[in-house]
Amino acid sequence: MTAGTAEHLIEARRRDLFGHPRGLVVLAGTEFWDRVSFHGMQALLTLYMVGQLFTPGHIERIAGFRVFRAAVEAVFGHLTLLGLATQVFGLYVGLAMFTPVFGGLIGDLWLGRKRMVILGALLMTAGHFCMAFDQSFLVAMLLIILGTGALRGNLLPQVGELYRPEDGRRDTAFQLYYAMVNLGAFVAPVVTGALAQTFSWHIGFAFAGFGMLAGLVVYLGGQGAVVAAAPKPVRAARAPLTVADWRRVAALLALVPVAALFWIAQSQVWNTYNLWVRDHVQLQVGRFLVPVPWFQAIDGLSPFICLPPMLMFWRWQAVRGKEPGEFVKAAIGCFIFAAATLWLAAAGIAADGAGRTPILWAVVFHLASNLGWLYFTPTMVALFTRAAPVSVVATLVGLNMLSTTVGSFASGRLGGLYESLTPAQFWSLHAAIVATGGVIFLAIGWRFAGAYGLKAPATARP
Repeated sequence: MTAGTAEHLIEARRRDLFGHPRGLVVLAGTEFWDRVSFHGMQALLTLYMVGQLFTPGHIERIAGFRVFRAAVEAVFGHLTLLGLATQVFGLYVGLAMFTPVFGGLIGDLWLGRKRMVILGALLMTAGHFCMAFDQSFLVAMLLIILGTGALRGNLLPQVGELYRPEDGRRDTAFQLYYAMVNLGAFVAPVVTGALAQTFSWHIGFAFAGFGMLAGLVVYLGGQGAVVAAAPKPVRAARAPLTVADWRRVAALLALVPVAALFWIAQSQVWNTYNLWVRDHVQLQVGRFLVPVPWFQAIDGLSPFICLPPMLMFWRWQAVRGKEPGEFVKAAIGCFIFAAATLWLAAAGIAADGAGRTPILWAVVFHLASNLGWLYFTPTMVALFTRAAPVSVVATLVGLNMLSTTVGSFASGRLGGLYESLTPAQFWSLHAAIVATGGVIFLAIGWRFAGAYGLKAPATARP
C-alpha cells in the first residue's frame, strides 16, 4: 500500500458514520426509494391483473396482448386468466432480476455505474407512469424491467466498493443495506394499497413512479460521499481472467439453480400469496377492511424488525468462533422458510366457519419466513461479492440475481396450481421445494467452499 493510499483510507475512516462509510447511507437511501417503487408495483400487480386488467372491457384494450399471450402459452401451455396473471407476474419479477446481469456488464465495460443507475431510475419512472393506461401495460412492463436491470446491476456493487475485500464490516454493511430494502418494501404496500383501495389502481402505480424519482434525487445529491467507480476501462488494459478466476465463476454459476429453490417459494409470497390472503384470511377488523397489499408491508417490515437481534446473535457467535459459514447460513435460511411455508399449509385448522384464518396467522408466517430470508439473501450477496473476480464483480452480482429469475419463472407456472390444489397441498409443495435447497446447501457446502475458497471468515471484525 502506498503512503497516499494509506492517507486516503485514514481520511475515509474519519468520515465514517456509525462505523461505516457515509456512502453506505447514500446507496441504501437510493435503494430504499427503488424498493418503494418496485414493491409498490409488486404488491398490486397480481391483484390488479386478476381484479381488473384481465377482465372484459379492459383486457381487449392492452396493445399487443393477443400476440403476447400466444407467445407465453406457446412456452408454458394453455393458461386460465388466473394462471396467466401469475405467470405474467413470474415473468416480470424473473426478468427484472435477470436484466441486472446485462446492466452490470454494461456498467463494468462501457457506461460506468453512475450513468447506468441514472438511466435505470429514469426508465423505471417512465414505466410506472405508463401503468396509468390499459393500452400501455406491456410497454410499462418492459420499461420497468430494463430500468431495474440498469439500476440494480450497478447500485449494489458500489456497496462492495466501499470496503476492502478483507474488511469484516462487509457482511454487516449488506445487512444494513437490506434493512433499507425492507423498509422500502414496508412503506410501499401501505401507501400503494391504501391509494389503490381508496382511489384506483392507477393512482397506486403513480406513487411508485414518484418514489423512483425521489431515489434518483438521493443518489445524485450524495455523490460526494460515494466512492467513485473506476474510470471507463480500456479493453486492452484489462487483465484476462486467470484459470483460478474462471473456476470461481464456474463455482458461483453452479450455485444458481440451488439458490433458485429458495426463490421459488419466496416469489410465490409476492405472487399467488396475495390471492390466498384475499380468499382465506379474515380481512374485516371492526368496520375496517384491511387492504390485501398491506400483508406485503408486513413482509417488508418483518426483516427490519428481526435484523438487530439477528446481528447481535451473529456477533455473539463470532466472538466465540461459532458463527457458521455462508453455506450453513444459506441452509438454515432454507429450512426456516420451509417451516414457515408449512405454517401456511396448516392455516385451515384455525379457519372460522367461512373458511377465513385470523390475520395473526399470516403475521406469524411473515415473521418466521423473513427470519429465513435474513439468513439466506444477504449471505448469498456477500458470498458473491467476496468470491467474484474484481473485474467482473457487478456482472456476477447480477448472476446471483439470476437465481431469482429461475425461481420466479417456476413460481409463476406453479401459481396456476392454486386453482386445482387445496391451500394445504399448494403450500406443502413449496415447503418441500425450499427444504430441498437447504439439504443441497448442507451437502455441498463444506467441500464446495473449501475447494473454491468461498467460505467467509468465521469472525467478523468491528
